[in-house]
Formats: sequence, structure tokens, C-alpha cells
Amino acid sequence: MKLLIVEDEVKTADYLRDGLAEQGWTVDVARDGVSGLHLARELDYDVIVLDVMLPGMDGFAVLRELRARKQTPVIMLTARDRVDDRVHGLGAGADDYLVKPFSFIELLARLQALVRRGRQQEPTELQIGDLSVNLIARRAHRDGCRLDLTGKEFALLALLAQRRGQILSKTVIAAQVWDINFDSHTNVVEVAIKRLRTKIDGPFRDKLLHTVRGMGYVLEAREGEHGEGPSPSGRASV
Repeated sequence: MKLLIVEDEVKTADYLRDGLAEQGWTVDVARDGVSGLHLARELDYDVIVLDVMLPGMDGFAVLRELRARKQTPVIMLTARDRVDDRVHGLGAGADDYLVKPFSFIELLARLQALVRRGRQQEPTELQIGDLSVNLIARRAHRDGCRLDLTGKEFALLALLAQRRGQILSKTVIAAQVWDINFDSHTNVVEVAIKRLRTKIDGPFRDKLLHTVRGMGYVLEAREGEHGEGPSPSGRASV
């Protein structure tokens, strides 16, 4: 599970990052509102921990801007136990509210509850042309044939499928699938895309995984676009 902490107090942010990492979370940290909003918009997180008092842009402003584009679950943190603050945050679109100081165990329980709630609202079966991707079973089929994918290949396919029709840059893919900052000298994304394309497109006439030069990659069914390759009778193994 991937989480973003937007918190300017270094000790608090480091404590949460280390504790959540020990629980198996992948954690990013932003120290101000502007940076936090940028990460929240550009990357996909299971949940966001957002402090109210932030330099540059407070948590309420960050939340309002984020909600204009995404519905990522957000739990807000504040050192002020005031009813109007809680009402303000919940009214702006926060999913939960926690007052400092708080128990780490309580925060963890609330985060897990938000993730479960968010996943119940998301479709678990995605369909792109004759390609189906089951996010729960972690299986993919094309034209009724099961695709033999590694863990990383499935994670890459799931990301592309969840954002089907959107062009994803190498930077976004590297951050989401490998949790790394993209290095222009590293070809991990290109190699993974090539291998995935061989499995999901190679044996099939209609191509779904497309390269957009200078921008990135997109997964979508394009009418009348077949590309080069075997006829539909060439299938992946079941």
C-alpha cells in the first residue's frame, strides 16, 4: 500500500514514515503544502495523511485543490481540537480527522479502514477491449486466455489499466511500480514495457499497449489499429 504524508514537523513525519514502513507501507513525505499537492495530483496513493498547518499552502487549501481532480482518501491531522476545524476539514472533503497527539495504533487502524473503504468503491475487474484484469485475484486474461505475468508485470499492467486512455510518463510509471525516481540512464521502464507488450499484444492481432513518442505509454483499444503480428489464432497459453 502506498501512502503520502504531508507534514512539516520533521520528527512527526519521520516517526510516521518509519513506523508505517515497518508495517509494510510504501511512504512518501512532503514538507509543505505545495509539494504535497503536486505529489498527490501526479501519483496514485491509497491514502494521504495531511497536516492542517503547513508552510506555503495550508492543509485545507491542499484538500480543496486535490478534490477538484482526485478522490484519494485523506485523513487530516491537527494540533487544535476545535470543532470548527474538524467541520471545515470534513466539509472540504476529508475522510477522517485526528487530533495531535494521537496513538500510532489508532492512526494505523484508521488508515487501514480508509483503504478498505476506498477499495470497496473501486471496480475490481477492468476491461480494455478483449483484455480483462482482475485486481483482487491478480490475474489477467486476453480473449479468454490467461496471461503468464510476473508480479511487476502485473503491477505495471494494473497501473496502465486503472488509468486506461491516459498517457503515463516513464517518471510516473517508475514511481508507481518500482517506487523510484526515474533516472534517464536507467531503462527499467522500457524493458518492462517491452516484456509486457510481448505478452499482452504479441500473440494478438489488435494491439492495446501503445507508445506515444516523447510522452510515455497508454493502454487503450484503438479501432482499426492492428499493427504487425500474428493473426488472432495465435494465442497465449491458458
